[in-house]
Amino acid sequence: MAAISPAPRANRWVRALPLALIIAVGVALRLYLIADKSLWLDEAFSVWMGRQPLGAMLGYLVQLDQHPPLYYTLLHFWMWLGDSETVVRGFSALWSIVTLPVLYAIGVRIGGRALGLLAVLILALSPLHIQYAQDARMYAMLTFSASMAMLCIVRLLEDPQCQAPSTERRDWAGGAWCLMLGTQSRWWLGLVVFTMLTMLGHNTALLFPVALGLFIAGAYGLPALMRRARGAAQPDRRLRNWSIALAVALLLWLPWLPSLLVQVRRVDAEFWIPPPTLRSVSATLRDFLSAFAPSGPLMALAELALSAIVLLGAWRLRHRPALLFLLLLLIAVPFAGELLISVRRPIYYTRTLIWASIPLYLLLAAGLLQLRFRPLIVAATLALVLLNGVSLVGYYRDYEPEGWRDAANWLAPQVRAGDIILFNAGWTQIPFDYYYRRVGPPVEERGLPADMFDRGILEPKMAAADLPRLADLIAGRRRIWLVYSHDWYTDAHGIIPSYLDVTLDKQTERAFNGLNIIVYQQR
Repeated sequence: MAAISPAPRANRWVRALPLALIIAVGVALRLYLIADKSLWLDEAFSVWMGRQPLGAMLGYLVQLDQHPPLYYTLLHFWMWLGDSETVVRGFSALWSIVTLPVLYAIGVRIGGRALGLLAVLILALSPLHIQYAQDARMYAMLTFSASMAMLCIVRLLEDPQCQAPSTERRDWAGGAWCLMLGTQSRWWLGLVVFTMLTMLGHNTALLFPVALGLFIAGAYGLPALMRRARGAAQPDRRLRNWSIALAVALLLWLPWLPSLLVQVRRVDAEFWIPPPTLRSVSATLRDFLSAFAPSGPLMALAELALSAIVLLGAWRLRHRPALLFLLLLLIAVPFAGELLISVRRPIYYTRTLIWASIPLYLLLAAGLLQLRFRPLIVAATLALVLLNGVSLVGYYRDYEPEGWRDAANWLAPQVRAGDIILFNAGWTQIPFDYYYRRVGPPVEERGLPADMFDRGILEPKMAAADLPRLADLIAGRRRIWLVYSHDWYTDAHGIIPSYLDVTLDKQTERAFNGLNIIVYQQR
């Protein structure tokens, strides 16, 4: 028997090497200095939620938070490994890392290996995705779920059996049977599961099935209506199969709906996000392309060039109208949906839109290939790599949203018996205590205007009517420490420091990133 040549196997390894190198770089960037920055408020809240028993967690989630339960539930079990910055952020890094090969697979299906490599390179170096890979929140997990759902959709667009038009009459139960037993059954199942997981990843991700529904209506529903108008009444298996899959995903998500309505009513009554502007929308697109990039004329020129390349990508895919329609909807619908909802109650926020960057990166990769001239493709790609490299230097060196670690380390050695620490925003006690409990002695901590969650909301606002309680808290105290943060929302009129400045002797004030600590003594 003749020996099998090792050449094909060697060729496979050579072909896999570029993808392996890109993923290795993406992994390194997501793990580099992952514990270097202090946890900020939302991250610390994630850890606090993860520590709760599951039943209590769900109660807090519905009454206090604005997110679905999937991330906190999975983090609860992940934290069996510990609750250090490395562990809790490592959970997000893991989701971000496994998204890399998923995007490569989508790119290969859309435009071949070169497009897949360019798309995964863009994602691997994206400062926005690296930021949220190092952030103990749900956004990296959300991106993975949405990316997996997109991969399933792209694979199903190639399905020769359950996608082709048919004159064969089947009822909806027969259609579901086809989905389960057809040659592409695993992709139908994946579409159902990951669409449902995307919706459970973030409440604003309900815009994902909206985009999918519009795709189904435009790609299959409208042509079916036109055929019926012409007298061709045969059923279209494509419309039926897609509709069944979307309906099943929504049915699986449905148990969360009552809790969502409770959260929606609370957000509708009052929420902290400011109204969107043209500047905030353009900032989102800039962050998608290269977050943390230095501003200036050169950056503006780079944004215009990248936008033009995205348009070139759309032009490249014009011969695959269904796919192009899908990608455009997955970008436009989340933006338009959040802006439309924000007319009533502002919810527009870049990080909630992060999953819409995936189709944008695919169009950007397609646009780079549309440049056609290889040296031009290489030059444009290197320019993008350089831009993201500069942005990453700024992220690693300068970015830290809140300095709770430094604040706790500074305060802890100075605390004495009889002191009290006051928090103008009660739940900022969570990130402070995450660090203080490691380094400081026991001390009484109280929130203003109420202790943490006593009023059943995250961020109660200080009012003049709350001053008697403040007076009772400071009576007879040797020294008072005021941890003053998020005052633009919880104490916009400066009621707390104004009262303490008049009533007590102000000893010192120390500023940290995102908060101040003010020390008072009795007169």
